[in-house]
Amino acid sequence: MIPGAPRNPRQAEMMMRRLGMSTEPLDGVEEVVIRTRAKEHYFRAPEVSILTVQGTRTYQVIGPVEIRPRSASGSAPGPAAPPATPAGPPEEDIQLVMDQAHVDRADAIRALQETRGAPAEAILRLLTRSPSGSG
Repeated sequence: MIPGAPRNPRQAEMMMRRLGMSTEPLDGVEEVVIRTRAKEHYFRAPEVSILTVQGTRTYQVIGPVEIRPRSASGSAPGPAAPPATPAGPPEEDIQLVMDQAHVDRADAIRALQETRGAPAEAILRLLTRSPSGSG
């Protein structure tokens, strides 16, 4: 357990509220496809949650991803390239953690990895790890 960290979910929720943060699950998601010019990131039956920080909504997608070349037609998914290994936390999550917890990139990535990619938990972990000096 992290010294100074909230010891129960209610305390963690209260701390998130004080920081202007809230999370909510998005139920019933069947698939998520992120298309770039060259690739598709395909998530089948992912867990999706919405993190709201001071009015800005960020969607967190958790689950196995299949990265494949983008098809010319952009049609339904089919077997293509083998699933790629995860490349790490999304850049948006890293930046959010860096901004909210006032830490460098390496600490933000480490916290996201320790919390399995959950930005809100990573921020809370970093903020409760050492005193901020204000009080």
